[in-house]
Amino acid sequence: MTTPRAQFPDEKTSEGEFQRQEDEFRDWVRADRSTPFTPEAGRYHLYVSLACPWAHRSLIARHLRRLDAAIGVTVVDPVRDERGWAFRDGPGYSHDPVNGFAFLSEAYRASDPKFHGRWTVPVLWDKQLRRIVNNSEDDLCRMFNDEFPATSEASELFPKEIAAEQAELSARIYENVNNGVYRAGFATAQPAYERAVRRLFGVLDELESRLATRRYLFGAAPVETDWRLFCTLVRFDAVYFGHFKCNLRRIVDYPNLQGYLQDLYQLPGIADTVNIDHIKRHYYVTHTEINPTQIVPLGPILELAKPHGRERIG
Repeated sequence: MTTPRAQFPDEKTSEGEFQRQEDEFRDWVRADRSTPFTPEAGRYHLYVSLACPWAHRSLIARHLRRLDAAIGVTVVDPVRDERGWAFRDGPGYSHDPVNGFAFLSEAYRASDPKFHGRWTVPVLWDKQLRRIVNNSEDDLCRMFNDEFPATSEASELFPKEIAAEQAELSARIYENVNNGVYRAGFATAQPAYERAVRRLFGVLDELESRLATRRYLFGAAPVETDWRLFCTLVRFDAVYFGHFKCNLRRIVDYPNLQGYLQDLYQLPGIADTVNIDHIKRHYYVTHTEINPTQIVPLGPILELAKPHGRERIG
């Protein structure tokens, strides 16, 4: 029997489990000027992929905090090869208007010539100092919420009154759902795959029950934890169910999770951040160790704009 090849060989344990690399750039924009990075409108630029759930969450946070005018954004080509994310002109993606980079790797090398690892999105670029500030979506969501000036229309993503409970649930969702689908999909051993899938569906079952009596995870308004869950749910039936073998159930088989997904999708501006074509082409074309034919499936049909009835739940 041949040894299964990992999609990312440097991020695999001896037990065949996927072990995601740590984010390298963790500097912070601070409103109190305690770092060289101050929250100035027009100074920063966000590089994202509409296919990537981590980048998607930072894009949603930028929108909900009403920072669209203050922080520019460029979308990369959803199809990635051994050279990494590329800047090309196409439907929903473009060349880099800030630096003229052909590949995101150039931003990493310009920031740290010794960097070794995958060139990941999102990336917050400082146009003044010409370097990456941060490439962690968790940090970016928190910075957008806490450090950049807010308008009266901005959503509060991290309410102080639920801070401890929110942090605990966010960590559980990240470990078992957000990263759980990758641990299943990138596993190269049966036990590792089965552990990831069982944990994933165990938490999805818990969330289905939680959402039976709450419109959102913490009540009447969505917070950052809802959006981290949303970014996985919106990709689940189209990609993770089949491509990553997370196929015990679809999200559409969960009445509360499906309605919740539709509810979040239909909030103002959110549908504009979702590109199912980018999502499907990225996963099915890029992950050649999982899908060597690179055939992109036509389905499933996702009816995210249908009425959901979640507004009746307090």
